[in-house]
Amino acid sequence: MFVRAYLRASTDDQDANRARDQLKAFAVERGLKVAAWYVENESGAKLARPELFRLLTDAQPGDVLLVEQVDRLSRLTQGDWQRLRNEMAARSVRVVALDLPTSWMMATSNTDEFTSRMFEAINGMMLDMLAAIARKDYDDRRRRQAHGQAKAKAEGKYKGRKEDTDRNAGIADMLAKNMSWTTIQNATGCSRATILKIKKRGESAAAS
Repeated sequence: MFVRAYLRASTDDQDANRARDQLKAFAVERGLKVAAWYVENESGAKLARPELFRLLTDAQPGDVLLVEQVDRLSRLTQGDWQRLRNEMAARSVRVVALDLPTSWMMATSNTDEFTSRMFEAINGMMLDMLAAIARKDYDDRRRRQAHGQAKAKAEGKYKGRKEDTDRNAGIADMLAKNMSWTTIQNATGCSRATILKIKKRGESAAAS
């Protein structure tokens, strides 16, 4: 059984590899080995995630997509979640999440067809439920954050996030040297969105 592990964190200052040992231990307990790792710092509320879709492109029917929690896979809107579900179903990928015990049966081949189909159905319903909860949590936190920022602005206290000027200058320098975005990400731990922002900033400066 081919296990592909997906690790995600939302921001550049979070460690996407934090759960690597947990996923590895989970696989070992079941006599499996994580054969491929896909790691990225991207928002789970965004469907366009390069590493997630690289995983799906690499996947063969019956492969396991292993995640720590369902919210690592999705904080998507209902429409985007359904698109992702359809993509995983089309590729016959089995999602196994450490926070979803009903999915653990997907990490074993020692089940008869009836049992396998039953757990797939139950697992599908639970996945949908946890994906909806993850999206609600995301929306709630965004509302609280917006409310806090609006209040701080009204009181003259909001200054926004301080930019990492040293890191961003390094990214700009690597872009100027035509280094690949993947190399820049590996070297700095930044997201592709950050690279794009700095690239556009440089293009605007050059045009002015």
